[in-house]
Amino acid sequence: MNKSIAMEAIQRMNDTSKQRKFSQSIELMINFKALNFKKPENQIDLKVIMPHSTGKIRGTSLLFAKTKEFAERVKEKVSRVILEDEIPKLKKKEVQQIIAEYDVLLAEGPVMLTVGKYLGQELAPKGKMPILVQSNIAEVERMLSTLGSTTRVTNKMGKFMPVVHVLIGTEKMEDEQIAENLITVYNTVLASLPGKKQNIKSLFVKKTMGPSIRLGAKEKGGEQ
Repeated sequence: MNKSIAMEAIQRMNDTSKQRKFSQSIELMINFKALNFKKPENQIDLKVIMPHSTGKIRGTSLLFAKTKEFAERVKEKVSRVILEDEIPKLKKKEVQQIIAEYDVLLAEGPVMLTVGKYLGQELAPKGKMPILVQSNIAEVERMLSTLGSTTRVTNKMGKFMPVVHVLIGTEKMEDEQIAENLITVYNTVLASLPGKKQNIKSLFVKKTMGPSIRLGAKEKGGEQ
């Protein structure tokens, strides 16, 4: 994709979106065509590492903590905290729920051995072993911010709709950074499609409370 196409759409998005009292998220929507999503090989499910962090994790996060003191300090930063002494008591059904419900797992350094001992057999095969973090809030915030550059592009939620919605930025970011994230996501998705541009119907970018802005002029074979 030509960067000028992305920048022009982002400028139009800014011009047509009202200012809000909060920092709005920015999403890319990709509409597909000529694909039967009932076939597993056509279903979209990709992890994309964008060049710029959005500062947000799309989904939920869980941290395994050593002490109640640290758990209390970090609870506002993550979706859920589990203390080390609670780990051996987790039932298999609860571990499966953790795997299904939480997108990011973190573990305070001293807890990693306990996690490995009691949960490793369940978490490791699913690629859900926790990321090691130091025992301070700044480190947790830094790690969560870094993870904000990784996004999941999928239409496996629900009925395999011919569209994906992807968080690519926030209003706090520079337009050029948003454009580069957009292009990275688009190119990754494009490379995964059997018909490449022939499978792209349209692309839109929008802010949380703003209108959807279509990228570029429609050409044979879809968007550029």
